[in-house]
This record gives sequence, structure tokens and C-alpha cells, in this order.
Amino acid sequence: MTRSTSSKLPIEEALRATLHNEIRTRPSALIELPALVFYVAVINEQVSTHDELAHLKLLPGQSNLAIENLKANFYQIQTDDFSLIWERHTEFTRYTLIQKLPASVVWGQEFPDLSLAMATGTDWIQGIPGKTITAIQLVMLNQGMEDSDALNHARLWLGNSPLIGAQMGRNANGRSHSHLLSNLRIDAQGFERVLILASPETSPSRAGRVVQRFLELETYRMMALLSLPVAKSLGTKLTHTETQLVSITHRLEKQIDTDDVLLRDLAGLAVQVESATAEHSYRFSAARAYNAIVLERISEMRENPLSGIQTVGEFMQRRLAPAMATVNATADRLGNLAERVARASALLRTRVEIAAEQHNQLLLEKLTRGQALQLRLQSTVEGLSIAAITYYVVSLAVYIGKALKALGLNINPELFAGLMIPFVLFFARKTIQKIHQQINT
Repeated sequence: MTRSTSSKLPIEEALRATLHNEIRTRPSALIELPALVFYVAVINEQVSTHDELAHLKLLPGQSNLAIENLKANFYQIQTDDFSLIWERHTEFTRYTLIQKLPASVVWGQEFPDLSLAMATGTDWIQGIPGKTITAIQLVMLNQGMEDSDALNHARLWLGNSPLIGAQMGRNANGRSHSHLLSNLRIDAQGFERVLILASPETSPSRAGRVVQRFLELETYRMMALLSLPVAKSLGTKLTHTETQLVSITHRLEKQIDTDDVLLRDLAGLAVQVESATAEHSYRFSAARAYNAIVLERISEMRENPLSGIQTVGEFMQRRLAPAMATVNATADRLGNLAERVARASALLRTRVEIAAEQHNQLLLEKLTRGQALQLRLQSTVEGLSIAAITYYVVSLAVYIGKALKALGLNINPELFAGLMIPFVLFFARKTIQKIHQQINT
């Protein structure tokens, strides 16, 4: 924490300035109309910021560009001929090249091949490190027109393929501020073509926001759809895994196999499910996040339909919504399968624990019976020990009696020994009892 610059405030949180300025780190471009925009988004897996820095330094006047300039993951290059916006995200990097519309584009005439008009040159675009996920060639004109004129003009560039588009937004007079039209097809140069016809009073900042909104919409749509092939390929594996789980559950219920065999099979199944979860959970979570941004951008466009064609939002959601439903269903299916495997494992562990407790009970009963037998045997041995001790002591008494008789005493050794038997038995018994008391205390 640091002391606030104002004495009227408490000590300032260290991250306050960073968090506050986060909202301004990726500003929309200022686009002077008419404009031509080339946009490329690439998957940046195994592409470092240093690799992208090396490619940016190939642009005119950027040889002194340093890695510190890219630390915010956002950088804008401004030259006399173009401006370039570089944005790095977690999974992809965006390059937005903005330049003036070439003079060869004449209002009301067929558009020439605009891919050759890149101010950076096609070689620079082609050399961008990464794998292309989205590429858009966008023309924005400040020519307001009626819906029918907008459609006719769009076909001069987009051809006769089915168009999609809409009026976007409403101004103070109740009129839309722009028309957006495209066929969302990839042309021979690899670009999608988009035409935006804005009202003549459109400001550079509004033009930048309109363009950014659509570029982000299309980029996040493609990023969300990256999870669809994963979901489809995983569906077959999940079906096989579910079949295995049903078989194991049936064997568990009918007690067909031993617990060891079932436990081994369940453990193998759990490893498969956990591996799939670890491998794909991020992709599915990212798809949900990207789809949420797509829906937000569609909402921000505030589309009003053009006669006879689908809006951008309707067209995208017609295919995106089922795809995301498939992704979400697969993610839920994977999570449910993991829970079912866990429940089956818990049931099997419970059965194993019950069997172990029953086995321990039997062992305890055997041990108890053994201890009882041992106690009885010990009592028998103690009785025999008392008899043996008495026998040996009485035998000694006979010898003592004979010795006394030899000394001249009138004594019968056998009678003396016989009279000693009760006393010896009594003292032997008392001695053993005393030993027991000492052991038990």
C-alpha cells in the first residue's frame, strides 16, 4: 500500500491505479471514413510475445520497438499510411490494420480486389506468427442510404450469394446510424468480406466502436466454436465409458466378480474420466465465456432487420446456439459421468468395508474363543503346577523327616510328609493367587 496523493484519503491500495486504468487499456480505434480495415486473429499457442515483437519490428519505422511497449498486451502503431492495433489475449492475438479506402473504389461501381491494397503489404500479413482463426476485410463508407440501395450496393462487392445484415442502432431522429452487410463467406484470399454503410455525420470514435463490435463478435464466435469438434469427438468416448460403467454397476449389483476385480475396473474408468476432464474442462469453460461475449456484442449492435434478409445475430445464433448446446451438454455429461463413477466407487468401497468388518468380527470371535480356551488351559496347567509343587515339597518333607529321625527324634517320616500336604497345597495356591494379583494391577 502507498500513501494517497491526497491527504484527504486513507492509504491507497497498491493496485488501485492499475485497476482503475484497466478500462482504458484497450481503447477503440478512431476511424476516419471512408476506411478499409484488414483484421486477422491468430491462435498464439507456442507463439511468444518476443516472436510477435520481431514481426511488428518489420513495419516501417518500428525497428526500435521494445518488449516493454508490449507489456500491456496492447499497442497501437500510427504511420502516415495506416494505423495498426496489436492486442494479445490468452489464446489468440488480434491485428487490426486501418487505412484509407483506395481511390480505385468508386461509389456505385463494382469493387476491385482490395486484398492487394494492404498498406503493410500482403507478405507482412502472411508472415504473422500463429494460426489464423479469423480474417476479415471490412469496408466502411460514410454514405447513408435506404435499405434497398444498401442491399444493391453490397452486392457489387459481396456478389449474389445470400446476404445477412441489419440496421444498427438508432440516432436521435429515430434512424439507424449504419447498415452492416456481409455474406460471412471466406473468399479466395481467405478473408470474410464486410460492408458497413454509415451515416455521413458518423464520428471517428463511433465508427471505431461499430467496427470493433463486429470484429470482436466474429472472433469470439470462432473461438467459442473451437470446442465443438472437441465435444463431438469426446461424445463417442463418453458413450463407450458410460457403457463400461453400466456393465460394472450391473456386475456390482449381481456380485458377478470379486471386489478386487470391480475395484480395478472402476479405478481404470475413473482415470479415463479424470483425464478427459483435465484435458477438456478449460476448453468448455472458455467456450461458455466466449459465447457470453458473443451474445453481449450482438445485444450491443441493437440490430433492426432489413427487408428480406436475416440479421447478423439471427444468422449466427442459428448455428452457434446448437453448437453451444452440444458443448454444454457434453461438458455436463462429462461432469455427471465423473459423479456416477465416484458414486459407484463409494458403493464398492462401502461393500468392501462391510466385508472387512465382517471378517474382522469373525477374527475377533475366533480370538475370543482362543483366549477362553487358553484361559482354561492355563487354569488346568496351574492346577497341575500346584500338584507338582506339592509333590516336590512333600518329597522334600520325607527327606527332612528321615533326617530328623536319624538325629534321634521319634518321628515317622511318611506321617510327617502326609501331614505337610494340606499346608503345602494352601501356600502354593496362595502364592499363585498373589502372582495373579501382581500381574493384573
